[in-house]
Amino acid sequence: MPNTKSAAKRVRVAERRRMRNRIFRSSARTYIRKAERLIAAGDADAAATAVGDAISTLDRAAIKGIIHKNNAARRKARLMKKFNALIRGEE
Repeated sequence: MPNTKSAAKRVRVAERRRMRNRIFRSSARTYIRKAERLIAAGDADAAATAVGDAISTLDRAAIKGIIHKNNAARRKARLMKKFNALIRGEE
């Protein structure tokens, strides 16, 4: 339990931010899963759109400071590696 008024406020603020951040983190994971599922299915056109959405969501989360920019870059690189393998395999 917080001992001071300011500590109590920090607890409230931290909880509000945690709930707001959870939305962005969850949606980023959802978009990544969707893109990976489409890549595994071999649907290049739908996968391209899904990868774009996932990258956009990751960038937004990184800009807001919800995830670290290197974390976003790593996830985007891994996703693009899978997507590029799909594209190369189809040509």
